[in-house]
Amino acid sequence: MELHWVWMSVATLLASYVLVNKFVRRLNGWYYDLKVGNKKTLLPPGDMGWPLIGNIIPFIKDLSSGQLDSFINKLVSKYGRSGIYKTHLFGKPSMIVCTPEMCRRVLSDDENFKVAYPKSISELFGSKAFTEVSSAEHKRIRRVISAPILGHNMLALYLARIEEIVVDSLEELSSMKHPVEVFTELEKIPFKVITHVFLGSHNQPIVAKIKGLFREFSDCNPLFSIGVNLPGFTYHRALQVRKKLFELVISIVGERRLMTKNGQLEDKKDLIDILLEHERENGDKLKDEDIADVFIGLIFAGHESTATGLMWSLMYLTQHPEVFKKAKKEQEEIVKARPSSQKHLSHSEVKQMVYLSQVINEALRLTNIAFSVFREATTDVNINGYIIPKGWKVLVWSRAIHMNPEYYPNPKEFNPSRWDDYNAKAGTFLPFGAGSRLCPGKDISNLQTSVFLHYFLLNYRLERMNPEYRVPNFSYSYPKDLAKFIKISA
Repeated sequence: MELHWVWMSVATLLASYVLVNKFVRRLNGWYYDLKVGNKKTLLPPGDMGWPLIGNIIPFIKDLSSGQLDSFINKLVSKYGRSGIYKTHLFGKPSMIVCTPEMCRRVLSDDENFKVAYPKSISELFGSKAFTEVSSAEHKRIRRVISAPILGHNMLALYLARIEEIVVDSLEELSSMKHPVEVFTELEKIPFKVITHVFLGSHNQPIVAKIKGLFREFSDCNPLFSIGVNLPGFTYHRALQVRKKLFELVISIVGERRLMTKNGQLEDKKDLIDILLEHERENGDKLKDEDIADVFIGLIFAGHESTATGLMWSLMYLTQHPEVFKKAKKEQEEIVKARPSSQKHLSHSEVKQMVYLSQVINEALRLTNIAFSVFREATTDVNINGYIIPKGWKVLVWSRAIHMNPEYYPNPKEFNPSRWDDYNAKAGTFLPFGAGSRLCPGKDISNLQTSVFLHYFLLNYRLERMNPEYRVPNFSYSYPKDLAKFIKISA
């Protein structure tokens, strides 16, 4: 009899737990249904998760494990291919859009959608001078920033410096007798390029200090930190490092402003000088704080994302000998066709790297660091019959498109040849975003990767210390094994 009561108690407790668990989980959904009122029938399918925290725990779990595809795949599996799903992430009710048409609509509609990254990410990575401004002012600042890094003429000017940085970096890497962590070493290349574009040859001793602070910041791993600004929390430590970095850059901007005033600069102007001269619509110039914020935003957005594309292109080439061989042959033919008097890469030669560009595109498709772009609806918006309520976040989930077999057969396969004569449907390839906020550093990022791979393919090979290690299909899971860069030519 006693045993019977034990089993009855256990069964009762279990049933109570299941009922309470199901009830509590639905509270968030009921709450937001009440908030939107009659519009709730127009909300797309989805799951709002637990009260207050929503679905952030499974999201972080999938992201940190390198299996973020499973997060969106569960929604698709449960609710079908509607292309838009309601959820609750980063403390806000949110929509995930993941069809080419919807993604392009959100990214191109500056009137109804504004940039709105989670507060913790904005404070750590964002540039207020670049993102938290009106659409018209954003376009003006964007044009100012883009001018020195866009267009074939400007890229050709930077080619020699990029080539010098790449050649020196590969030589240094191959001279190291011990294995190195690939990503840590490769991210030094785009960092040097961005600081050169922004600062030129000035303040080079301080650049090392900037790099040190960025390294310290990255070590905090702030992306996965809880946004609590209290001593002892990673987020607090990351904010403190960013404060030091900001103060250092402010001092650089102030020094450059003084040099400009005293006529100590050459005719050539770097991006920092162009920003110092820029006037807003009301005639005011950018403050030193604004310029420092732009620089920090460019570094955060540019150097790690470029290093990620660089690293994965290199890893996939190393993993696929037939691709390596074909890419190398293309580079050898380019060098063979140049005049004997030419010793360096030309911009026209970079444009001839057709297969190599396919390798880069394929790596970006598989492992692009920007799995999603964040927006917020500024008014109620109807998309394909579904309502996105005013104030809700919108996550433009480009990775779901990049891994969709409808657009890319066998999407997990690394296959650069899929880009042969490939006319991509608009909105199916979004590694750099789209619309008015398309990444202005897209071309210079691809240029750095092309130059690096050109010299690597011709003169080096990568010897991985753990060759059986399976490279994950998501960029936040950097390979932890070490490798040696082996020079194969004099």
